[in-house]
Order: sequence, then C-alpha cells, then structure tokens
Amino acid sequence: MLYQDGLRGPLLRVVEGRLRARLPGGGQGCGGRQRIERERVLLALAVLDTVDRLIRRRALAPHVARVSLGLWARAALPPLAQPAGRRFRAQFGCDPPWFITLSPGHACNLRCSGCYADSSSTAAALPWDVFNRIMREARELWGAPLVVLSGGEPLAYRSEGHDVLDAVEQHPDCLFLMFTNGTLIDRQVAARLARLGNLTPALSVEGLRARTDERRGAGCHERVLQAMAWLREAGVPFGVSATATRDNCAEILSDEALDLYFGQQGAFYAFLFHYMPIGRSPNLDLIPTPQQRLEFWRRAWEVVERRRIFLFDFWNMGPLAQGCLSAGREGGYVYIDWNGKVMPCVFAPYSVANIQEVYARGGTLNDVWQAPFLQAIRAWQRQYGYGQAQPHKDGNWLGPCPMRDHHGAFRELLERYQPEPEDEAARQALADPGYYQGLVAYGSVWQQCSQPVWEQEYLGQEGT
Repeated sequence: MLYQDGLRGPLLRVVEGRLRARLPGGGQGCGGRQRIERERVLLALAVLDTVDRLIRRRALAPHVARVSLGLWARAALPPLAQPAGRRFRAQFGCDPPWFITLSPGHACNLRCSGCYADSSSTAAALPWDVFNRIMREARELWGAPLVVLSGGEPLAYRSEGHDVLDAVEQHPDCLFLMFTNGTLIDRQVAARLARLGNLTPALSVEGLRARTDERRGAGCHERVLQAMAWLREAGVPFGVSATATRDNCAEILSDEALDLYFGQQGAFYAFLFHYMPIGRSPNLDLIPTPQQRLEFWRRAWEVVERRRIFLFDFWNMGPLAQGCLSAGREGGYVYIDWNGKVMPCVFAPYSVANIQEVYARGGTLNDVWQAPFLQAIRAWQRQYGYGQAQPHKDGNWLGPCPMRDHHGAFRELLERYQPEPEDEAARQALADPGYYQGLVAYGSVWQQCSQPVWEQEYLGQEGT
C-alpha cells in the first residue's frame, strides 16, 4: 500500500490530521510540557512528510521499507511491552537502556582534524565473538531495538574474517544506525545494505564542499555525494551527520546545504553534534559560542517546522529527551569502544570497565550497567529533572550534557569514582587547569544565555 499513491495519500492525510490535532500553540507562555509536546509533533510531521516524499520519488526499495518500517514500529513500543524490559524492571526497578553504541574498530581510512576518537590506521578492534555477544546481550537483557555503530570507520572493521555488515546480518531483528565517512560505500556495499534492510548510514559532512574537504581531505565531499548516489540507486534510506563548530554552524543549516542534501540528494534525516574538545588535538575555541548555539537551536526548529525536514540536535534538543541520554539511563545508552572499554557516552571518554574482562569473569552487560560511576551519573540526571512530571526551573534541559554544560559537577564525579581515561588526550585533559576552567566558564555562560529561553519557552514564565 505504501507504493500505491492513491491509497497512501488519504491515509497520510488522516495521520497528519491527528498529529495536528495534538499540536499545542507555540511562543511564550505555552507552559509546562506543551512546548515539548509541540516539538514531538513537529518532528513526527517532518518524518511523515519525509517518508511520503521519498516513497513518491521511489527512493526506498520495497524490501527496505517493509523491513525498516516494521522494525521502527516495534522499536516505538514501550520497554514493558517486551519480556526483556519486564525482566529488567523486575530486577532493577527501572526501564532498561533503549540502545547501545559500539565503535567496533579504531581503524579509519581518513585522518580528520579534531576527530573525537583520534582514529588512525591501527587495527585495534573488538574480537568478533565479543562484538557479536554485546549486541546479542543488549537485545536479550535490555530488549534494546537499536544498535548505533561508530568508529573509527565502521566499514573498515575486520575480525576473524568478518566485517561490520556480517554483524548486521546476524541480527535481523535489530535496527542499525551507522555513522560513516561514506568513502567506503560503493555500489556493492549499497546493494548489500538493500538486501539487509535493517541499517541506515549517516554520512559525515561539515557543511558544503569546501568545509568538508578542509576537515576530511581533498575530494572527500565528492566521494560522499557518489556514495549517496549509490544508496539512492539501491533504495537505501540514508542521512547526514554534521559536527557544528564555531566556524561552520551557520553553514550546516543554511538553505544551500539543506537544498543539496535533502532536495537534490534525498537524505532522510540529519543528526547534528556540537564539537566536543576530546580526541585529536582538542580545542575549546572550536566549540560554538553560547550565542551561536542559541541561534542554532532557533534555526533547527525553524527548519523542522517550515521545511518539514527531520533533524535532531543531540544537545539543543535535550528537552525532547528530558536531558542527557548517557550512562545507561532509562531510554538512553552506554558506549563501548574498540578496546572493550565501557563509557557513559561517546563524548565522555572515561571507562568504568572493559567488557572483555567482564565476560572473562562470567559477567554480562548488566554488571557494567551497575558500575558506581554510571549509577552516579544517573542519579545526577534524576536530580536534574529526568523523569519529573513537569520540567522545572532548576533543571534546564537546554544544557543537558554533564561533560560540557556542567563540567564542574562532572569533574567531581570523575574524582570520586576514578574511571580510567580512554586515551592519552583524556588523561591530559584531567591535568590541564585551562581545560577545566574553560569548560566550567562555558557552562556558566550557556546557563545565563539559555535560562531565559528555558523559562519562557518551556516553563511558560513570561518576563523572567
């Protein structure tokens, strides 16, 4: 029925009408959770419009549409709808994480400036059996419907004769989101993704051609566009991933960039990250200024509402997720890197355990989920307002990140629980007073800048 335009159109109009009936008014004074509900509906409308647009273009292969839409429908069910979710709640008294993020290999064919993982040509990688077991346990113990693959470059992963798409094939009941530089996607890889149907790649760009090539290497942008062409040909839904810095944040959401990636190339979504000073040559001066960040927030919602483009900004859209998603909170995730180090977040490079050692002792993912450092972060999240019936003044979810927006509090947890730095850059950051002072100052200025917006737009307190 999806490909029968005469049937799909009326059905989508019914769904859109029901969504619009839930749409609260915008602007100041909307109060409480009404702004957040409005944002949810706007994103849902953007997804609806995007799916319709891609199907009208015949940009989704029928098999891919059936597989992926079915898995997304199941992923939207509440955790207690699944036996694993009920078992987890009975044992721990809360819902499980919703997904897990894995960087199975450190190797990458590029050497981008500022890479959060400081990836290289090294062959450090999770052994195949460990990689496969982590995904299996996330499904069996948590009911996690989604695995996010990062890197290094995921498509460069090799272990015991297996590549990353072998893992995707091993778990047909899971959705996979893969962050990739796109340069290793050829026609054969795109055809294989179409046969699998359960993975969507997010291809990294830095804005338009010049900025992408400046950071990633000459010719990279053209190779990404070629990868998009092969994915379109195969009918595989794909998106873009962009890291906003002080230099490119305006370009990422410019009409020219949106026209290129969504209008011409047919991207399904955009995932937006803010530069974090970790990994290769961390530089606090690359973080978007608080004023730039606020403008980025306004522009992102303007794009979602007016252009009906599905995008998600993992910092500025904190209110939708009720704050930080890290440390294995309900509906959140934990991160495991190529060495097996378990961390609260991709952007908080401090490890509580090595999953390979946990497995050797007879443990499971549930054991690392209970690590005291992760428990302490979850306690901070609850104190900051996660799970509250209503947003409140002291829990500004526009500043959700403990690592960047609340670095003083995060550093206190680091000192108390002593997790292991993931790499030398993370170790050096702990010894650098300028790094500490810079992030604390940034969080303070962002709080001053965003608090009036939080109170007016999300709490409905006019004139504060």
